[in-house]
Amino acid sequence: MISEVTMPSMGADMTEGTIAKWLKAEGDEISRGDKLAEIETDKTVVEMEAYAEGLLRKIVIDEGSLVQVGTVIAFIGAADDEVPEVAAAESPKAEEKAPAPAATPPPVPVQQSASAPTPVAAVPASAGGRLKASPIARKIAEEKGFDIAAVPGTGPGGRITKSDVENFTPSPGFAASGGRSPVVMDGSDTPLSSMRQAIARVTVKSKTESPHYYVTHEVNMGPAMTFRAQLNEAIVDDGDRVSVNDMVLKAVATALLRYPKWNSSFDGDKLIGHSDINLGVAIALDEGLIVPAVIGIQNMSLIEISRYVRDMGKRARGEGGSLTQAEMTGGTFGTSNLGMFGTDTFSAIIVPPNAGIIAVGAVKEKPIVKNGNVVVGQTMNASISADHRVGDGAEAAILLGEFQKILENPVRLML
Repeated sequence: MISEVTMPSMGADMTEGTIAKWLKAEGDEISRGDKLAEIETDKTVVEMEAYAEGLLRKIVIDEGSLVQVGTVIAFIGAADDEVPEVAAAESPKAEEKAPAPAATPPPVPVQQSASAPTPVAAVPASAGGRLKASPIARKIAEEKGFDIAAVPGTGPGGRITKSDVENFTPSPGFAASGGRSPVVMDGSDTPLSSMRQAIARVTVKSKTESPHYYVTHEVNMGPAMTFRAQLNEAIVDDGDRVSVNDMVLKAVATALLRYPKWNSSFDGDKLIGHSDINLGVAIALDEGLIVPAVIGIQNMSLIEISRYVRDMGKRARGEGGSLTQAEMTGGTFGTSNLGMFGTDTFSAIIVPPNAGIIAVGAVKEKPIVKNGNVVVGQTMNASISADHRVGDGAEAAILLGEFQKILENPVRLML
């Protein structure tokens, strides 16, 4: 028995659709659920499924035609089934469905030369207050940088079709402007929050008074990442989890224990030493940046550091308490991590009166040389911003080298 294939409704608000592409040809064997055609609606392009089985006996509506929901677009049936002759007449192509133009008053005669072309009225695509264009046409216009409203529509009722956009040639003036309306940004002033004003004061003071210089090392993070995975598997039942940043903090603290000069502050004719390593951790909040410190980090294990930093982060965001004065003012060295944003390398500003800050980027896969062979490795860039009044470049490089050595031999993180 012959079965009709009709234009389906892809939503309660759909009244018509365009056959963007037939996915089957006449004579193809069709099973239930097969994708018959791509139907373009005002919102998207959807693949239409078959609900009958047999041969695709006849395609009634061609690609690119706009038809009403419920219109017969094809027939599926057996080879000896008769295809109704009235199908084509009942289901006209989109071009034949265009409404007749409304009657208009006769034009006022205009004197023109015999060679002048007869004016042709364009059908407005925005008739009725709504721009009529297919989703594919809109997408192509956006990719080409066209204002789609400027493209003449040749479809029913002036609808802008895919071919209209593909064949559109903008005028020089249109092309020069990019085919878009001028973009005007909000140029009003933005009052600074008290936190942003404080950040401005501190960073200006730091860059003005502390002569910064920078040293960068590339750290092979392969061993550290393997160590982290194994450790996290062992402590998962305790509810703990060590992050890359936790390992960075532990490595910085361990390196500072060996080179304590960098855990001091410049003060005229002397360096003020500190008996504890209070390691600052840059935390980005909606209001701005803060750098609270992990107090006495030199006495903490890697897991204790992880717990402390998680708790400090919650308190910094107003969850379950607040930061202490010591955490906010007692930092002796700093760290900053933008790896979660995909940053490779950056240099941070020293938090006064610290002597330096180590900034790390993302751990990323890249080719490295191992035992004379090129293999895929995991690396991380680390940069120290150092106060030249406290130490010279070689000394900062030695501290950063120690930091690198610890991460590349991660068993030292457990000491």
